[in-house]
Amino acid sequence: MQIAAHYPNHQKASIVTRAFSALGLSLASAAAFVVAYFDPVTARFFPVCPLFQMTGFACPGCGLTRGFHALFHGDVLGALDFNALIPFYFFFFAYLAVSMFLVSARGRGLSFAFFKPRIVYSFLVLFCVFAIVRNLPVYPFSILFP
Repeated sequence: MQIAAHYPNHQKASIVTRAFSALGLSLASAAAFVVAYFDPVTARFFPVCPLFQMTGFACPGCGLTRGFHALFHGDVLGALDFNALIPFYFFFFAYLAVSMFLVSARGRGLSFAFFKPRIVYSFLVLFCVFAIVRNLPVYPFSILFP
């Protein structure tokens, strides 16, 4: 209750919210386990990016499944080779997972005040520029293609 005195709008989550947060964290952990255990290069049940399948162009998320598989096995350079923005995705997913854990455990997650509109828009611009640059068929940009 001491937090509520300092932050009057910061209330504890309801039991339903805590349960959904625990369920979401469990599903995300199961998905991470599947990506870590099965190699997306050889396992055929992982979906192919619809944009890549229809156009041949890689989106900013192309290569993330293979990249996270490499990252889970300690191959940081291999993960960066699949998607150079994997550190940003990793930070975001880790922050979200910790927040979901804290919501389910204590009723309050991490603050998302860090994700101010200016920062979110900057990342959106970065992702759009990355999507364009990684599809340029000239060296050195071609090494960004997954």
